[in-house]
Amino acid sequence: MILPALFYTFVVVAGIQITYYLFFTSLLFKSKKQSKSNIETPVSVIICAKNEAINLQNFLPFVIEQKYSNFEIVLINDASSDKTLEVMQSFKKKHKNIKIIDVENVEAFWGNKKYALTLGIKAAKYEHLLFTDADCKPVSKHWISKMSKNFSEEKSIILGYGKYKKKKTLVNLFVRFETLLTAIQYFSYTKLGTPYMAVGRNLAYKKTEFFKVNGFIKHIKIKSGDDDLFIQDAANKENTAISIEPNSFTISNPPNTFKEWFRQKRRHISTANYYKWQHQMLLGLFFLSKVLFFSLGILCFFLYPVKIIGAIFLLYYIVEFLVVGIATKKLKEPQIIYFLPFLEIGLLLFHFTIFIRNFISKPNHWK
Repeated sequence: MILPALFYTFVVVAGIQITYYLFFTSLLFKSKKQSKSNIETPVSVIICAKNEAINLQNFLPFVIEQKYSNFEIVLINDASSDKTLEVMQSFKKKHKNIKIIDVENVEAFWGNKKYALTLGIKAAKYEHLLFTDADCKPVSKHWISKMSKNFSEEKSIILGYGKYKKKKTLVNLFVRFETLLTAIQYFSYTKLGTPYMAVGRNLAYKKTEFFKVNGFIKHIKIKSGDDDLFIQDAANKENTAISIEPNSFTISNPPNTFKEWFRQKRRHISTANYYKWQHQMLLGLFFLSKVLFFSLGILCFFLYPVKIIGAIFLLYYIVEFLVVGIATKKLKEPQIIYFLPFLEIGLLLFHFTIFIRNFISKPNHWK
């Protein structure tokens, strides 16, 4: 009884994995056309920075130089201990559309990015808000234009793509693959009508959506989640759109070591415990079924005819390479597809290690 159960379980989890990737094909189809209006909606670009003096000097000019007729830049200094405020002030002297919010530590919100962001959002002049990070830069001078064109009467939350800079290192390959796979999932879920997360380095929404859910109040004590937990509260199939136009992307400096990346992902993954139950179930099933697919599949190779097990693996990889391969072209990460099997196994082990570590202790501060 054990051997047949083992095989049938393997077949079931293989079917679950293939079904997930077939659902991810929703990303491959075009979204509804963007607004063709020549009127540029006023936009407040919001950048929250904590000890980011060097990054602001390097990347803020790319935001300032955007080809957009009506936008302001709200710079939030989140109790920095370096020269972040001085750098902000030097840019403000040269550019009238820059506004600075200088946030001091408050005992009740010590080290809490959401508190600083809330002050910046309240100070923003315009209804339409566009968020990025101090260590990010738009890939083009049309970033604001391409992101804001997705706004409409129905669509008030826009999910963008935040790339990482390509480097010739193993950790960089894993970082870019994980970022790509995460984007495939949250873009696909959004197109299927169940948005569950976003990345704060490229996210836009209307100020009214923020106040409609009382901002970050439901999870203000959770140090991370100013992007995905907000989406959990505010986003739905009617009000959320995605932007996969290449000129709407941002690009960031990636973690340079596995230790640095591990620390970053611990903070990000810890917020998943606060997702809605259906999102936890769907994401958990994808991860668990993938673990079982590989572990049971390897075991079945020793117990069943190689042709049968090999055929199931072949079908899985045909579907996966097709979906991920096309996604790499859309999201401008073509090199990743050549290392897919290796990256997939490595990422599973990496995520499993993070889950164990987060189970033992929780990360506390956003920086």
